[in-house]
Amino acid sequence: MTPGDNGASTPEDDDPFGYLYADGQARGAQPPSGGYGYPNSVSRVRTVGERQYGQQPQYGQQPVPQQQGVYGQPNAHYQAPETLPGGAPASRQPAPPAPGRRGPNTKGLLIGAIAVVAAVVIGIGVAMINGNSDDDKSGDEANTPPTQSQSHGPSPSGSPSASGELPKADAAGDSLQRSGGAAVASDVKGAQSSDGRYVTGFNQQGAAITWTFDGIPEAGKYSVYVGYSVPGKDGSATLTVNNTPSTTPVKLKNWAGAAGGDYEKGWTKTYNYVQLNKGANTVSISCGPGNQCDALIDRLWVVKGWVGSGG
Repeated sequence: MTPGDNGASTPEDDDPFGYLYADGQARGAQPPSGGYGYPNSVSRVRTVGERQYGQQPQYGQQPVPQQQGVYGQPNAHYQAPETLPGGAPASRQPAPPAPGRRGPNTKGLLIGAIAVVAAVVIGIGVAMINGNSDDDKSGDEANTPPTQSQSHGPSPSGSPSASGELPKADAAGDSLQRSGGAAVASDVKGAQSSDGRYVTGFNQQGAAITWTFDGIPEAGKYSVYVGYSVPGKDGSATLTVNNTPSTTPVKLKNWAGAAGGDYEKGWTKTYNYVQLNKGANTVSISCGPGNQCDALIDRLWVVKGWVGSGG
């Protein structure tokens, strides 16, 4: 049997590759229309370089060059070398470890906490200093520090403190003398005396409160305080120290801002500069000519120096 001419009498005896030989081609052998001579076969022998991915070229047509893939996109027909016989062995690089999360800035938080605590401590210290409730300072209204010839309102903050215990007394106490119609009462609330009593009936000519006290450590400058209430209007009284009338009256101003006729809301204090002797002294508060004495008086006390003047 010669190649390409086997004298086949049935299709399965025919040499499907006869067209590849010279004598087969001389006898007119043609490539099969189907794969290996079988109809509708999907496998066809083609000249090298003729096969195109994704389409089946028809005989008699020029092969279409394969379209190049777009840069940056994977080629659908690409096979990695390690998948081919004898290709490079597949090796996967281990993924780099994920960077560890940085912990909170504990140093910064600690510094911030210390700053907050320091601010709170400083604030408490300032509040404690400003909140000093010394009897000579608390309840005072804002007032320009007076000179010896000026009227004396409530004590400003920063009054000089007494050197030791200086005399003080309730106006309704047994150590004081009341005259000219001055009397003791307690029906108006708010008096700062120890028992809530005060002197009333002071709003008439000749009414007076006389206080004789001892315990002044040395002669010099002092301030005499008077606690009182006025019914929403300013008043005044005469001050006498050791039988010498002062040229400056006791200013009984409505420092509390009470409404007209409201004694209960009018409680406040004022002071006058005086010169006292060492030991015993006598101070008198009276309603003299030209005074407006509509006031209730609850306390008297002495402070070292002329408060608010630096003296």
